[in-house]
Amino acid sequence: MALSISRRIVRSFGSLSALGFREYPTVAGRSFQASECFSFSKGGPSFLGFRRFSTTILTPDSNGGAFPSDLLSSKTVLTPERTIGLYEDLVVPVTNFHNEDHGLMVLAGDVFDVPIRKDIIHRVVRWQLAKRQQGTHSTKTISEVSGTGRKPWQQKGLGRARHGSLRGPQFRGGATMHGPKPRSHAFKLNKKVRRLGLKIALSARAAEGKLLVFEDLEVSTHKTKNIVNYVNQMENTKKLLLVDGGPINEKLKLATQNLHYVNVLPSIGLNVYSILQHDALVMSRDAVNRIVERMHTPINR
Repeated sequence: MALSISRRIVRSFGSLSALGFREYPTVAGRSFQASECFSFSKGGPSFLGFRRFSTTILTPDSNGGAFPSDLLSSKTVLTPERTIGLYEDLVVPVTNFHNEDHGLMVLAGDVFDVPIRKDIIHRVVRWQLAKRQQGTHSTKTISEVSGTGRKPWQQKGLGRARHGSLRGPQFRGGATMHGPKPRSHAFKLNKKVRRLGLKIALSARAAEGKLLVFEDLEVSTHKTKNIVNYVNQMENTKKLLLVDGGPINEKLKLATQNLHYVNVLPSIGLNVYSILQHDALVMSRDAVNRIVERMHTPINR
């Protein structure tokens, strides 16, 4: 039945020889690979046709075998660039320090693919820098500066300007008027804006291809040279930020503490300013899950 239907289909398009198919008798004990030929047979003679067309894009540099070189494409195959900020889930490969394949991971689009807004990044960075400023600057007022409280000279009769103390701001070693005093420079920034800033920073690294996901950040030894060799293999990377889900592994901490261009953070400490200070961001699978969970947690008012 299958043979008769196949013959009808071939006759509707023309003869087998016109389509490039050749008839062969059934050969017992000989097998044909699917990549080399295909057959239509059911209890009768087989029709084997060698494949003339390929669905694989071949170039002159690739190993085309017996494929005619004049039919190979010499053009570079380009993939369309992805539009950023469409809240689409991203699929990234998962590896480790040994470049071993650990499958794939889906990154939430509402965390790793949000529109890039520089104004939000600017506000969050200013908030971070102001909040971490110590504010220990202090100057002495007229009551704090060292010196006598005696009136330097009489009020009248000498032709000099009247003064009541030598600790005034107009004298050398005197007080400072309206000078800085210890205070906090922090200001309020809405939690929604702070959370959006972190999403934008993660989305920017993901769009640049500078976001890597590892199965874990476990290292076999505390030797620094292993981390140095891995960083040297990365292209266009001068500073690297490693983010783990929970507490930092002791071996990893020892391996990176002497490298000024490699820093390690737990997921709870991930922030916008640290992401911007490093060229590449490496996150463990656990860290990604914790960050996504934190971004999806409702804001307490």
